[in-house]
Amino acid sequence: MTTTKELLEKRSKLLGPNVSTFYEEPVHLVRGDGVWVWDADGRKYLDCYNNVPHVGHCHPYVVEAICRQASMLNTHTRYLHENILDYVERLTGTFEGGLSTAIMTCTGSEANDIALRMAEAVTGKRGFIATDHTYHGNTTAVAHLSRTNIPLTGDGSHVRHVPAPDSYRPLGGETGPAHALAFANKVAEAIDDLERSGYGFAAIILDPAFLNEGFPRLDPGWLDLALAEVRKAGGIFIADEVQPGFGRNGERFWGHQRIGAQPDVVTMGKPMGNGHPVAAVVTTPDTMAAFRNSFRYFNTFGGNPVSCAAASAVLDVIEHDGLQENARLVGSYARDGLKKLAEKYYWIADVRGYGLFFGAEMVVNRKTKVPAPGYVARVVNEMRRRGVLLNRLGIHYNTLKIRPPMPFSKENADHMLGVLDGVLADLGAPDE
Repeated sequence: MTTTKELLEKRSKLLGPNVSTFYEEPVHLVRGDGVWVWDADGRKYLDCYNNVPHVGHCHPYVVEAICRQASMLNTHTRYLHENILDYVERLTGTFEGGLSTAIMTCTGSEANDIALRMAEAVTGKRGFIATDHTYHGNTTAVAHLSRTNIPLTGDGSHVRHVPAPDSYRPLGGETGPAHALAFANKVAEAIDDLERSGYGFAAIILDPAFLNEGFPRLDPGWLDLALAEVRKAGGIFIADEVQPGFGRNGERFWGHQRIGAQPDVVTMGKPMGNGHPVAAVVTTPDTMAAFRNSFRYFNTFGGNPVSCAAASAVLDVIEHDGLQENARLVGSYARDGLKKLAEKYYWIADVRGYGLFFGAEMVVNRKTKVPAPGYVARVVNEMRRRGVLLNRLGIHYNTLKIRPPMPFSKENADHMLGVLDGVLADLGAPDE
């Protein structure tokens, strides 16, 4: 059997340098089933991280739908086929506010790239706003939205960044209305700067749950003041739902619905095909018409019959298995378990999350709120050694990122919490 060292050397030779892997000891996965994965040595891991297999690794219903359609026909959308129409009709039925048309793509990066062009088509301007700790993809256009993976080529002078919301260390010094107002003021400043720059202001793009930013606690209505500034300036709101969508937040099907914010454009990706590469942009007929009249866009694989069969099967499973409600119930149960651990380990400073995306921020000192990113990295790696896969994120990279497939159960949560309890006990308090 090929060793880990040999695989890493071959990756570097064939894929190039700096191809990232998770964990100090990378995992060589060979099989998955539901919320479990197995490595090449036959070791079993509880997957508390991957949102790509949204309804569970290798879900038999989705696999069968892919195989059935692949055995009949797979082609592109310049030929007529019912699958794309049936799927888009069903998908757009989950939205409000006239979001009734879609473009199918293969990746979230492609979807966000199109969304930016839609904003240009509607407004005639090309200035964009994002937070300073977000990620929206890796095309030339969307890469410049990120401050955490800054591209070394291209021109990002048309992008302005605002401070990521942080409910543990809030702008304005307080959570709630003061925090929302402070964020809105930063958005207004960025809009004014773009207008003065000559680019003008086209759109703000946000993950409505701010998951890469550390999923701060934000009540419904929190974005209202910021979006009022966007509307006043004639810009549009793009909601990147790659992570919080498809029922993951438990309360609503989409993250923007949970926070009570109506977008003009919605993008989605990874989870919608359960591992099959399919993504989409959903918008209103007027915005779609503006885009179609401004750009000639065609995607060979976007919306192909097999991809649409996979995506439709995912919606079937979410509905049939009650996975949105499962996310709400199990997510709440797991957060309660983390809060109990916080009573035992003082360095767990803040437990938060939405549905099956939750975690705990860890600090050296609760009073000073000094982050403990190195300690959290050790926790993540020790959890991997003990058979539980999760990761870390947030503005200071000191927040555990727990984002399992949607069939994750209370028994799975108990297992994860038990292992975490053991890891924290063995590592002791952070000393950084």
